[in-house]
Amino acid sequence: MAQVIKGKTAIVTGAGKGIGKAIALGLAKEGVNVGILARSEETLKRTVAEISALDVNVAYAAADVSSAEEVNQAIEQIKGELGSADILINNAGIGSFAPLMEMDPADWKKMIDINLMGTYYVTRAVLPQLIEKNAGDIINVASTSGLNGSPGSSAYSASKFGVIGLTESLAQEVRRNNIRVTALTPSTVATDLVKDTGLVDESKIEQYMHPEDLAEYIVGQLKLNPRMYIKNASLINTNPF
Repeated sequence: MAQVIKGKTAIVTGAGKGIGKAIALGLAKEGVNVGILARSEETLKRTVAEISALDVNVAYAAADVSSAEEVNQAIEQIKGELGSADILINNAGIGSFAPLMEMDPADWKKMIDINLMGTYYVTRAVLPQLIEKNAGDIINVASTSGLNGSPGSSAYSASKFGVIGLTESLAQEVRRNNIRVTALTPSTVATDLVKDTGLVDESKIEQYMHPEDLAEYIVGQLKLNPRMYIKNASLINTNPF
């Protein structure tokens, strides 16, 4: 029997736009109450406006996931409005690319702080809620760059390799608590972040995965019977570029 997710509560990071926004909307359409985080209050409010039309409860908190203090305050705020979470989607992240010697050390560190430490801070803030319920799902959005490095991706790959390692270790720690922890490793997704890198051919953008595709997959995974979990999943664009 599939797991019923209607009526559950999810927290989604990086939900002001792109993949995170698509995931939040996809969950809301399934009757999931949604708490969303991002740095920009303006983009969060736009997401909230769309979710509010779907007859579910929604709350938001602006926070920089690289700050443990901001994360803790944001999670407590959302918990106060929605109650304890059942689902956590760690999606917030940034990406920039340059040869190792050409990237400023501060920018290299920022990638680690947001992509890896941000995943850690949010997970650490939310996990006690799932442990208390003795059930839950955590899905961490990594990347195929977390499976294989490439020229110019040292910082991004290091952060996403780290997310995968964190995910695999945590999954073993919390299986006894009936909490499923998964790493997703999508290839290129047509988001503003990807377009801004200049590394994709925008004339072929329809050939890339879209945020809604990822959201559809996540909804389906969350509905799997709780007796099994997906350790990791690589989602790859079908068409060659």
